[in-house]
Amino acid sequence: MARRRKRKSRRRQEGRRILEHVPQYSIDSGEEKPVTAARRFIQTEGILPPALLLVKRNEHTTDRYFWAEKGLFGAQYVEENHFLFPSLRTLEPSSGQEVLAIAGR
Repeated sequence: MARRRKRKSRRRQEGRRILEHVPQYSIDSGEEKPVTAARRFIQTEGILPPALLLVKRNEHTTDRYFWAEKGLFGAQYVEENHFLFPSLRTLEPSSGQEVLAIAGR
């Protein structure tokens, strides 16, 4: 039986491209829950938003969190709703800038 391919959301793909420009931190959760490890890491290191935290839960699973001015969010939620986060608006590629760059040559 043939498998159907999952449809990729354009909005989520755009959010993923925007998150590529955000600083990333990889940590290990150890004995703590991943979200607790992420919060402790942010507190001890004094990380300023926006930032993406990759928390290794075990050898197979890594949880992704986005640190914003409003708090800590799951990265998938932020990818799908990147327009709700003011800190990501400055990172969005706007078509107007590309047109100006081409016209300025």
